[in-house]
Amino acid sequence: METPDFFELEVPAGPSGPGATPAGSPRPAASGLWAAGERVTWVAGLVLALSSFMGWYAGSGVGVKLAVIGWQTGVLGKLVFFIGLAVLALVALRESGFELPPAIPESLVVLALGALAAIFVLIRIISIPDAVLPADGRGIGIWISLLAALGVILGGLVRAAEEL
Repeated sequence: METPDFFELEVPAGPSGPGATPAGSPRPAASGLWAAGERVTWVAGLVLALSSFMGWYAGSGVGVKLAVIGWQTGVLGKLVFFIGLAVLALVALRESGFELPPAIPESLVVLALGALAAIFVLIRIISIPDAVLPADGRGIGIWISLLAALGVILGGLVRAAEEL
């Protein structure tokens, strides 16, 4: 009498190619607009980090034109840069396989970082620092920062919808 061999298992062939995920991968393959939430998040995070080096205030004095970048506006301008870097690091770590614990949804962290950046930029839109004062108005860089912060929030919302 012959007994069945329990150690010979046939592994079904999975999809192969550039979009295939390895077996046992904890994260599903990107679907629909190439994981729109992830793409919006990293693009907005990159723009947010770079916007600290754009002109936030512009003005003119006696024979001089003034342009002040976000980095020079004090702690809030620097924090906007580091929040953008934190968003980029979060996306890069996720792409490399690092996942946050299940108790901390990644979309919630992205939303919180975006909200914090938006608050910091709104403070700088409302209140021009005294150190940069012959500034007549706001430059294009501060508006780009605000749009990028709102983009990070949007990316977090789209990622939350993708997780559901």
